[in-house]
Amino acid sequence: MEGKKVKSNSLLAIDSHCHLQSSEFYDDETRESAYRQSIDAGIGMICVGTDVRSSYEAVEFARTHDDCWAIVGIHPHDVEKEGDDGVAAIETLLSQRAADMHGRPVVVGVGEIGLDYFYDNSPRQAQRGMLQRQLVLARRYDVPVSFHVRDEKSGNGAVWRDFWPIFDEMPVRGVLHSFTDTEENLRQGLQRGLYIGVNGISTFTKDSTQQQMYADLSLDSMLIETDAPFLTPHPFRGRINVPAFVVEVARDQAMKKHRSVDCVYDITQANTRRLFHL
Repeated sequence: MEGKKVKSNSLLAIDSHCHLQSSEFYDDETRESAYRQSIDAGIGMICVGTDVRSSYEAVEFARTHDDCWAIVGIHPHDVEKEGDDGVAAIETLLSQRAADMHGRPVVVGVGEIGLDYFYDNSPRQAQRGMLQRQLVLARRYDVPVSFHVRDEKSGNGAVWRDFWPIFDEMPVRGVLHSFTDTEENLRQGLQRGLYIGVNGISTFTKDSTQQQMYADLSLDSMLIETDAPFLTPHPFRGRINVPAFVVEVARDQAMKKHRSVDCVYDITQANTRRLFHL
């Protein structure tokens, strides 16, 4: 389906991180139904690649659908699979500067990239090298980055001891996607000007420290996201996640902060537009 383009400023909110485009998770009918559900609810979306295939899918989906943008990159899980050819393919997507039918750019960032020491699906040295190479691309094309940073099961901070020096060598605009780590690493990210991605975890975590962290985090530093099809928020646990469910993240934040939902929509959408130059 090729969507009729509408004005982006008509949106209530933007899901700043989803994988709706991915053929790994959604068949065509489910994808189009979820897309229409979201647009009808006033929700735009940024579709995020995790490997070459899903990055190409993100660009094509964004190019042909209303209020949809793409981020391209190689996830730490897929570093060995993609290798040098993968980096070249991501640069091709960045350099082509794909646009929608009105000439507006749809590739707005690099991601989802970073380090994952929880699963260690790729050797850590290879993860660090791939992160550095993709930061070079982000800087070359002057686009922000969606970061995936996940620590070891022990939570000993090893991933951050590797991540921060790499970031500080090649600082970029960006967001710490799906942030669930410590208040200290939250502070480190905020000091570096990074936004914090908050998703359905904030609606169902039983961790009181996390709940307080999400409550205390300023809306001015926050992007809301779904990470669809993962991390479905309360009250839709057990169902496949879709961008329309980002409204539940906004409602949860409104409740935690004693603010209106419209206030959460307005501030987080402005943050998303500012970061990604939408």
